[in-house]
Amino acid sequence: MRKSFTLQGLGCANCAAKIEREVSGITGVSEASLNFSTSVLQFNITEELAGNITELIETAVHKYESEVTVTDNDAYTRAHSHDHDHTHEEGGKSQIIRLAIGAAVFGAGMLADRFITGIPYLSLGVLIVSYLLLGGDVLIKAARNIIRGQIFDENFLMTIASIGAFAIGEYPEAAAVMLFYQIGEMCQDMAVRKSKKSIADLMDIRPDYANLQTGTNIIRVAPESVNIGDIIIVKPGEKIPLDGVVTAGESMLDTTALTGESVPRKVSAGVSVLSGCINQSGLLTIRVTETFGESTVAKILNLVESAGSKKAHTENFITVFSRYYTPVVVIFAALMAVVPPLLMGGAWTDWINRGLIFLVISCPCALVISIPLSFFGGIGGASRKGILVKGGNYLEALSKVDTVVFDKTGTLTYGVFKVVNLIPANGKSEDELIELAAYAESFSNHPIAKSILSGYGKPVEGADLSGYEEISGHGVSVKSGADVILAGNRKLMEREGIAFEATGADGTVIYVALNGVYAGSIVIADEIKPDSKYAIFALKDKGIRKTVMLTGDNPQIAETVGDELGIDAVYGGLLPADKVAKVEELLTQTSGKLAFVGDGINDAPVLTRADVGIAMGGLGSDAAIEAADVVIMTDEPSKLAEAIEISRFTKRIVWQNIIFALGVKGAFLLLGAFGIATMWEAVFADVGVALLAVLNAARVMRRS
Repeated sequence: MRKSFTLQGLGCANCAAKIEREVSGITGVSEASLNFSTSVLQFNITEELAGNITELIETAVHKYESEVTVTDNDAYTRAHSHDHDHTHEEGGKSQIIRLAIGAAVFGAGMLADRFITGIPYLSLGVLIVSYLLLGGDVLIKAARNIIRGQIFDENFLMTIASIGAFAIGEYPEAAAVMLFYQIGEMCQDMAVRKSKKSIADLMDIRPDYANLQTGTNIIRVAPESVNIGDIIIVKPGEKIPLDGVVTAGESMLDTTALTGESVPRKVSAGVSVLSGCINQSGLLTIRVTETFGESTVAKILNLVESAGSKKAHTENFITVFSRYYTPVVVIFAALMAVVPPLLMGGAWTDWINRGLIFLVISCPCALVISIPLSFFGGIGGASRKGILVKGGNYLEALSKVDTVVFDKTGTLTYGVFKVVNLIPANGKSEDELIELAAYAESFSNHPIAKSILSGYGKPVEGADLSGYEEISGHGVSVKSGADVILAGNRKLMEREGIAFEATGADGTVIYVALNGVYAGSIVIADEIKPDSKYAIFALKDKGIRKTVMLTGDNPQIAETVGDELGIDAVYGGLLPADKVAKVEELLTQTSGKLAFVGDGINDAPVLTRADVGIAMGGLGSDAAIEAADVVIMTDEPSKLAEAIEISRFTKRIVWQNIIFALGVKGAFLLLGAFGIATMWEAVFADVGVALLAVLNAARVMRRS
C-alpha cells in the first residue's frame, strides 16, 4: 500500500535526509523517499500499519522538525495548502522583524564597546541581549535535539561555536556569528522557497474545480467528485479539469503545460481533450471519459512528484557523505582545540577559536539542499517541455547516453499507411486509377484499404458494386456494374495472367486491373515524421556517437528510411525478441548509456532492457507510462535531444555545486587551521556557500 504525506514548512534539507532515514526504519515501512523540493514523503506500508501510520510519521518528523505540519495527502486539499503557505509567509515576516531588532541591539553593543568605557560590562550585557534575540530559537532547537539524541546538526554547531566564542572572550564575534548565520539562513530559506515555488509553478496544472452540468443548472465542484459520463462546461480561460470528449462547442486549446507546444490546438465536437489544457476562446461542453485519478493531469502530477523516489547516484552519494562529513569535522575541531596546545604549547584561546571555526564550517547544507533542487528542477523543467522523466537516476543516465536506438513505426514514422505515388498505365489517369482501387477496397477494413480510401478522399457511391471477394494472399476482386476490378500484389496479376509493369518503389505496391487489362500501380508507404530528420541531426550535434533503427518492417524499406534520415545503422525484419537481442548486442559495444525510443506498447521488452527506455507519444497511454523511464508526450523525436541537453546542464550544475561547496569549505578549513580565517569568514563558508549553491541550482529551472 502506497502512502503519501506533505510536510508543510520543511526548510532543512539535512533534516529531510534524517527524516527519510527515520521513516525507513519504521517496521512495516519500505521504499521511503522524501522529496525536499516538493516536501512530499512517499513510502509503502503493510495493511496492518495503515491505522496508525499518521501518528508514526508525525513522531518521526517532529523528532527533527517540530514545527512542520504533517498532512496525509489522501485527505489533502488545495485550500489547506494555501493556508499553510500564508502562515509561513507570516512567519518569515516576524523573522525579519526579530533579526532587524537583534541587529540594532548588536550595533548598539558594538558602539558601547568602542565609545562607553565608564560602565563595566555594559557592552557585554547588550551583546548578550542581541545574541539571545538573534539566536534564542537556535539555542532552544539545539537543546531539544540534544535531549532527543540528535547532536550533529547546524543548531548544535552554531550553539557550541558561539558559546565557545563567549567563553574565550570574543564577545562581539560570538554575537556577530549568530547575526550573520541567521541572515544567511534567512536568505537561504528565501532562495529555497523561491526555488521550490518555481518547481511548483512548473507543475501547476492541477485544475481547481469543474463546472458540472446537472439538468439546466451548472454547479462548481471538486474535480475528484465528477464521474465518468458526467457533462462539464469549460469556459474561456479555464483549465480542462478531466479527460473527455467535446460534445458541443469549438475552441482553441493551450496545451503548453502538457506538451510544451506553444501552438494552440483547435477542437470541436467529437474531439478528445485532455485535462490540464487551457481553453482559450469558445465555450466547450465535454463528456467525461476518465475519473480525476485516472486523468492525464493526475498521471503527470503523480509521475513528477514520484520522481524524487528514484534518486540519482550523485544524490545518494551526497546523502551518505553528509552523514559522516559533519561528525568527522567536529572530531577534527575538538582535536584541534586540545591537541596542539598540549603538544606544542601556545594560547589555548587561539586553538579553541580555530576549533570553533571548524564547527561553523562543518554543516553540509550547501550540498544537501542544492543537489536535490538541481535534479528536481531539471525534472520539472523537462516536464514543462512535454518530457516526463521518472526520476533523478534516469535524468542522470540521460546525460551519459552515447547510443540512441529507435523503433521505426510510430516513432520516426507516423505508423499510418499513405498513398505516396500513383503510376497509371494503358491510358488511365491518376484519378481513374485511385477510383478503381477505392471501388475494389471499399469493403475491406485492412490498413492498406483504408489508406487507399483516404487517398481517394471521396465517398464510394453510385458504383453498383457487387461480388466482392478477398483472394487470400493476393488481393481483392469486385464487380462495378459489368466491369471486374482487381487490386492486389504482383501474385494476383500473375495468377490472372495479366501483363503488368513491376514497380520497384520502396513501400507496399498495389497493382490494379480493369476487365483483365492492367490499369496501373499505387505505392503505399508509412510517412516519415517531418521532425525525424532534425531529431537525428540534433542528436549528432549533441555528440551522440551512434544512432540505430530497429524495425519489423521490410529491410529494403527500412534502409530507405534510414538513409533519408541519416541513421548510422539499420536493422529490418526483426521480431520483438530479435530487437531485444540486438539491443543487448549494442549494449556491449557502447562505453556510455544506451537509450531506446519506441512507442511504449509493442516495444515494452526493449524499453525495459535499455539503460534508458523512452516512450514516444505517450500522453494518456498507460502502457507507455508503465514501460518507459522517460515519456515524451508529443510525437516529436527531437524532444529527445532537448531531454539530453536538460540532463547534461543539470549534471553540470550539480558538479559545479559539489566542487564549489567542497572547495570553499576545504579552503576555509585550512585557513581556519592556520589561524588565518576568522568566524566571519567561517559563516560565509557555511551559509554563504549554501545560498550561492541554491541560486546556482535555480539556473536549472530558468534554463529548462
